[in-house]
Amino acid sequence: IVIVFLMTCKPPLYMGPEYIKYFSDKTIDEELDRDKRVTWIVEFFANWSSECQSFAPIFADLSLKYNCSGLHFGKVDVGRYTDVSTRYKVSTSPLTKQLPTLILFQGGTETMRRPQIDKKGRAVSWTFSEENVIREFNLNELYQKAKKQSKPREEGPEEPPGAQAAAEHTGGETKKDK
Repeated sequence: IVIVFLMTCKPPLYMGPEYIKYFSDKTIDEELDRDKRVTWIVEFFANWSSECQSFAPIFADLSLKYNCSGLHFGKVDVGRYTDVSTRYKVSTSPLTKQLPTLILFQGGTETMRRPQIDKKGRAVSWTFSEENVIREFNLNELYQKAKKQSKPREEGPEEPPGAQAAAEHTGGETKKDK
């Protein structure tokens, strides 16, 4: 009985903090077209996919670190909204290697995606780690550009997330203080 119970129950979905907008089949295109200055990173996922469930806390953490007025994070459940999976060419087959799929939209247009699809239509293997997403999607650079666009021009550039710790004031005396 316990084995049957474990096999039929889904693992819990991620319920932690995040700055993620959840799209439906009707809202995704509308939101991407609303403000062309906003860059979006959208995760196409399915609740039944263990890979998507494993990636959920990583994507949520990235949204907490990098979300700003010019860089937003979104998700759409392609298991539920199959027309979205068709429109954005994300396979929802139980055997697919395309879930999750991350797509970067700039100016309302797709500029890159992971995993990539080869000439035979198969997903190229890619590891969904925080480091890989930051590197492949140039999140530090995207964050800097988004912050510059949203700030008045007289303010200086802000450090990317994580750089604040490296640049903390050491509390040492200057030559002038001695």
